[in-house]
Amino acid sequence: MTALKRTAIIFSLLLTACASTPHVPPAEATPKPEAQTGKTEKLPEKLPVLPDVELSDELLYGFLLGEVANQRGQASLAAQTYLDLARATRDPRVARRAAQLAFESHQMDKATEAFKLWLELEPTSQPARQMLVALLVSADKLDDARPWLTQMLAAEPENAGAIFRQLYPLLARDADKAAALKLIRDLAQPYPRVAEAHWAVAQAAAAAGKHNEALAEVRQARALRQDWDEAVLFEVQLLQTDQPQQALAALKDFLASNPNAGEVRLVYARLLLDRKQYKESRAEFQRLLGAHPENADLAFAIAMLSLQLGELDRAEKELQQALIHGKKDQDTVHFYLGQLSEAKKDTQVALQQYRKVRDGEYAYPARLREAYLLSTSGKLDEARELLHSIPAHNIQQQVQLLLVEAQLLRDAQQFEAAYQVLQQGLEKFPDHPDLLYEVALLADKLGKPDVLEQLMRKLILIQPDNANAYNALGYSLLERNVRVEEGMQLVEKAYQLAPNDAAIIDSMGWGHYRLGKLDKSLEFLHRAFSTDPDPEIAAHLGEVLWVHGDKEEAKKIWSGSLKQNPQSEPLQAVMKKFLP
Repeated sequence: MTALKRTAIIFSLLLTACASTPHVPPAEATPKPEAQTGKTEKLPEKLPVLPDVELSDELLYGFLLGEVANQRGQASLAAQTYLDLARATRDPRVARRAAQLAFESHQMDKATEAFKLWLELEPTSQPARQMLVALLVSADKLDDARPWLTQMLAAEPENAGAIFRQLYPLLARDADKAAALKLIRDLAQPYPRVAEAHWAVAQAAAAAGKHNEALAEVRQARALRQDWDEAVLFEVQLLQTDQPQQALAALKDFLASNPNAGEVRLVYARLLLDRKQYKESRAEFQRLLGAHPENADLAFAIAMLSLQLGELDRAEKELQQALIHGKKDQDTVHFYLGQLSEAKKDTQVALQQYRKVRDGEYAYPARLREAYLLSTSGKLDEARELLHSIPAHNIQQQVQLLLVEAQLLRDAQQFEAAYQVLQQGLEKFPDHPDLLYEVALLADKLGKPDVLEQLMRKLILIQPDNANAYNALGYSLLERNVRVEEGMQLVEKAYQLAPNDAAIIDSMGWGHYRLGKLDKSLEFLHRAFSTDPDPEIAAHLGEVLWVHGDKEEAKKIWSGSLKQNPQSEPLQAVMKKFLP
């Protein structure tokens, strides 16, 4: 048998083996890298020099043993057999097969040895080098990977940029972020004019908590490649938490030179939106829509911004435009057209729009809004029938429907009916916190303080950190001027849990008033009123001011609040109490 025939038989065996299993992953699937100045078409690599090995019976047996072992799931034996064959034949194709088998069976030490042998036999093989580096890095052997990475970069300096882009994601897996940063710094040092080298250092520096270094490096990358959108987006990512205005400035500067960078413009529009710069954000979304006129999502975003700005007529036209395009979910658009009509106080059109919402995430809230509008139109019975017909998909929705129905009855001054609705719900869900709280408040409204106390104490047992429960129970005692010390203790507990809640601050002020501490009371009540000028807080503040001797200031507080809240019962009651 001639050497040529023997080599052909070996090659045939290898082709058969490789046809039954995938190729060595990631490395061979890696796209051809790009040079910093553009794509570089590489000449086909020369085939490796193959050894002239006679196919002895022993070798043939080894190949068959390796393949049979692999087919029978004996991965360790298959990989070891091919590794032994590779050492014996010095054939890079056999080494590649050994590496493949070891890698696929997760025998990483054996795979590392096989890849090293493959590289020894075929020094120009980039897939072998890439996979070897990946294995070493994944095993946290950065020092072992360093010389191979250096070789990889030196072998193709024209593709250094692409290699650095692939390098950081590989090193990012290493748990020692400081060590990964040091390695990338060292590898990047010989390539000061490669933008991607600075970008890789910036990524590693950010991961290692070196914010300033990351910022300096990514800006260097931008200076070298002024049209590189990925670099400016990473700079913005570094800036937007602590220096949002600088982030906006970086995006604006980039777009001035690269007006067609759609992804960057989208980020700019969203960042403006986050900063509540609604008009500026809308203008950027408008430019994007000009480039993509059929994009219904962009048209919808513009409409939402117009709605936020209170430009209702413009928002309506833009929503209708989104509807015409037909690509944006129709139910979503109809829901917001309903919201817009509500804002314009056009109840009938709002109802029409809500009724067009049949499916999706807005179907349920659309039915709730429909019920509310029916109720405010004097059709309470129809609204309740609608609520009873809405399918509830979970307990929370069942409870919400009860709460909404009770609220509609409260708005209609039918407090006893509202109480009965919630009581029935409480019988079905006796430990539901929302039901316990709302039933307790209605009980208090109906002159049933014992029920309020019983339910609030049960709620506190279920939710010991529920500030509103402590506050409601404590305020009830203070308002009725009974067990004032106990009531104050409950309110103080609520204040510890929620010190910035205006209603709780008001209760603290009212408690000090009941205890005769007028100056302390006014301190809390002024703070509560400045936080939330609620008419009940105004009533309390005015009363304490009056008793404190500041009658003119009390009148001013009451009259000002009454103009804004002419139906407020607490205001009317306190003014009737003190004014002739």
